[in-house]
Amino acid sequence: MIDMIEKEDPVITEEEAAQYDRQIRLWGLDAQKRLRGSRVLLVGLGGLGAEVAKNLILAGVKGLTMLDHEKASEELCRAQFLVPVSKYGQSRAQASVERAQTLNPMVEVRAQIGLIEEMPESFFLQFSAVCLTGCSRDVMVRVDHICTEHNILLFCGDIHGYYGYMFCNLGPEHSYVEEKPKVVKPSGDSNDGPEAKRVKVDPNETTMVKKTAKFCLLKEALHVDWTTEKAKAGLKKRPVDYFLLHVLLKFRAEKHRAPEPKSFEEDSQLLRQIRDDLLEAMGVGANILNDDFISYCFSVMPPVCAVVGGVLGQEIVKALSQRDAPHRNFFFFDGRKGNGMVDYFGPN
Repeated sequence: MIDMIEKEDPVITEEEAAQYDRQIRLWGLDAQKRLRGSRVLLVGLGGLGAEVAKNLILAGVKGLTMLDHEKASEELCRAQFLVPVSKYGQSRAQASVERAQTLNPMVEVRAQIGLIEEMPESFFLQFSAVCLTGCSRDVMVRVDHICTEHNILLFCGDIHGYYGYMFCNLGPEHSYVEEKPKVVKPSGDSNDGPEAKRVKVDPNETTMVKKTAKFCLLKEALHVDWTTEKAKAGLKKRPVDYFLLHVLLKFRAEKHRAPEPKSFEEDSQLLRQIRDDLLEAMGVGANILNDDFISYCFSVMPPVCAVVGGVLGQEIVKALSQRDAPHRNFFFFDGRKGNGMVDYFGPN
């Protein structure tokens, strides 16, 4: 995954070194250089997209392209802080540029109006990473295949009321470094006794350890066979949010939108029907997801956007900079409980 990131061979100027001083101290100059050589495509400028944009711009990527086809509404501005009230009716992407750019003038921020479905494969090749928010399953699967074929990092995420999720595919072998406490080897002097022969960890010194992590396609992650004995045995340890995601993706496929408060009764009935049919067909049973979920998956809540957008932005920065262990491969957040969970779904 390094080819696309390192093409520009970025040089950190004195001005950039001053701007990113704290980050360079935190994760190192090499990591910041990789970020400064990275261009990211962000699809969807809703509440979650705004949070991701903010985090990427502040981190100091080279460029951020914001793609969206919808117009800014009054309701949107309650969860999207990049759109001023004066820009109702404009493209969400264009209306977000001015405030986004002021966050960090060193980042090239641009807006593009259009549907992600209509973008040709060649469009994606200019980016180091692609982040899809609020997209359908079919769109995410298509873009994931394109990104995997061309060594582009892929991230997806969405918010449904109190629930939020993110998924990432960093390729069949993602390399990164992790800072670990330095291990001091024993001296081997037999006269010093058994204590001197033990391996010790020096908390005051650290060393960088190279590691790799394997990822799978989103299509594979969503096609787990739950009828096997092994899958059934581990079902209770799995987050129920994974199955909720399947229901919500099916809802979007049928209605071409997320559940909306203005059609609560109709959408609630459809969510319940999808839950019953889909989970039975998957072999896990509808009772794994009780009816309570329906009341909590409407609207877009800013606090949930902030949490999931923070995690999603952090994971993109980690992957681009090749610093620290990535989440593999799902992160689920439940705002009712105030907790999140990372779990891997797909072939081992």
